[in-house]
Amino acid sequence: MNIGLTGGIASGKSTVAAMLVERGAVLIDADRIAREVVLPGTPALEQVAERFGSGVLLPDGSLNRKALGEIVFGDEAARKELESILHPRIRALMRERMETHERQSPDKLVVVDVPLLFESKLQAMFQETVLVYIPRSLQLARLMARDELTERQAESRLAAQMPIEAKRELADFVIDNSGELEETRRQVDEYCKRKGME
Repeated sequence: MNIGLTGGIASGKSTVAAMLVERGAVLIDADRIAREVVLPGTPALEQVAERFGSGVLLPDGSLNRKALGEIVFGDEAARKELESILHPRIRALMRERMETHERQSPDKLVVVDVPLLFESKLQAMFQETVLVYIPRSLQLARLMARDELTERQAESRLAAQMPIEAKRELADFVIDNSGELEETRRQVDEYCKRKGME
């Protein structure tokens, strides 16, 4: 079985993903795939540099994520253009890896960590969607602390995603990560029991 794991930025998806892996799940990380598709020499990176200028490249030819972020997080049209370059490649690789894992380990839960699952309308790719939830105010505070952002920068990143409450409405299962780690772990255990992963 495969599940799409999602959440808002800084909600703790990676923490929950690690807990699921500890319990025997296989993890496919869409963010990691997103980095792979823009490695130096890839057609996607060439296209990104062509569209957004050489300023989005570091001296070694790799992607300058911060510079690109400054461009796209403040400009919806630019963000959509970037997504049109990257998303088809990311999805194709994601689907390929899901199929490989399902073939090789049919008894394992395949967890695909997809930050923009609902924004990209990818629910149909998964048998179930799981949301890692924290309230927006906590999301903002954690994002500012984690990425050393100003409130304005953090707000623009949150604005680029669907509001967390809207995601909550769409998810098949919600893990609330706003409390202690032990409480999150308890909810993950409960979810795994439901999936027969004892």
